[in-house]
Amino acid sequence: MSLMAALCVNMVTVNMLLSVFFLSGVSAQCGSITPAALFITAPKEMEALSGSCLLIPCNFRAKDGTQFDSSREIYGVWIKNDPRFSNKDNVIFNSSQSVNSYKMQMTGNLREQNCTTLFSDLDKSKTKKYFFRIESEHFRATAFDDPLQITVRDSPWSPRINISGEAKEKKSVTISCSAFTSCPHSPPQLTWNLQQNCHSQIEENTDGTFTSKIQQSITLSDSHDGFNISCSATYPVDEGKPGKTKETQQTLSVTYAPKETSASISPSGLVSAGSWVNLTCSSRANPPISSFSWFLKTKDGSMKVAEGQFYTVNMTNMTESYYCEATNILGHNRSSWIHLKNEDQQHFGAVVHITVKILGIVMLYSTIIISECCFRSRCCNKPEKDTEEADYVNAVVEIQAS
Repeated sequence: MSLMAALCVNMVTVNMLLSVFFLSGVSAQCGSITPAALFITAPKEMEALSGSCLLIPCNFRAKDGTQFDSSREIYGVWIKNDPRFSNKDNVIFNSSQSVNSYKMQMTGNLREQNCTTLFSDLDKSKTKKYFFRIESEHFRATAFDDPLQITVRDSPWSPRINISGEAKEKKSVTISCSAFTSCPHSPPQLTWNLQQNCHSQIEENTDGTFTSKIQQSITLSDSHDGFNISCSATYPVDEGKPGKTKETQQTLSVTYAPKETSASISPSGLVSAGSWVNLTCSSRANPPISSFSWFLKTKDGSMKVAEGQFYTVNMTNMTESYYCEATNILGHNRSSWIHLKNEDQQHFGAVVHITVKILGIVMLYSTIIISECCFRSRCCNKPEKDTEEADYVNAVVEIQAS
């Protein structure tokens, strides 16, 4: 019984050894390396525009402890859908070959573990999952755990408008318009209604992607409140075809103290004594007016008499003067004086006016009559005086003659 048990144990041991040897042989024959032998740093998902290109930011590293000799010749490979390198139909690009099924270019330096790739002639059929692989003399591996999903879209991305700083009158802010740039080799053209012939800048994001941007600094005033900013991004596509354009709009909201405050009277014109008059205060501000105040002119100065946008006055005096003041959290602004007059004052004024006219006419005619009388009196008295002088002269002559 013990002999049979020993034989069984030996058979199991032999089978296990054969299995290990066989599997190792198969593995060695296939030349396979564990899937986690290569890792890449790249976006998990990227979008591209049909008819344009896509720059794929990419860096790779080998598994710790894995031999990788950067001094040897290194080739980069891109595989679609199925990560198995043995499926040649899925190998769309190999930098060791001059002709590939997909138009791609390895722009990164593989010796520096940079696998950045320019992917051109994109269309929606290239919306797929892609895997990167390294081929070298002593190192061959695919980044199975780091697939890249590329989605090709027909419509461009909407630009983004950003306002940095406090949107308040007399404050300076920087307004920018930016657009995702899938391919910095063929960036979008940005235009807006804040500035003509503006030049965009291309900035690299932290994840290796790019953004095109234009910006302008302005000092805000109340006239900018409600201004509609419009920005367009036009992406160039295949040669001979018009670019693809997308527009974004954003309305400025600028805060400011009350402006153009005015007071109005209803009914307008003269009112009879004892009548009621409605006063209305108007103004504009952002944020809206929080309070209105009414002030009456007195001999001691202005006196606050009411709160609210509307104020009703009983006309008891001959004349009264008011102004209103509008207030929000940023300041206040007052109207000019408005003057209330009743009909009695108007009648009194008319009587005075007529009386003054009559007195003026009477004085004018009196002056004319008096002047005429004086003139006539002088003319009448002058001949008598001349006669007396003539008689005196004749008398003297007669005496001298005798």
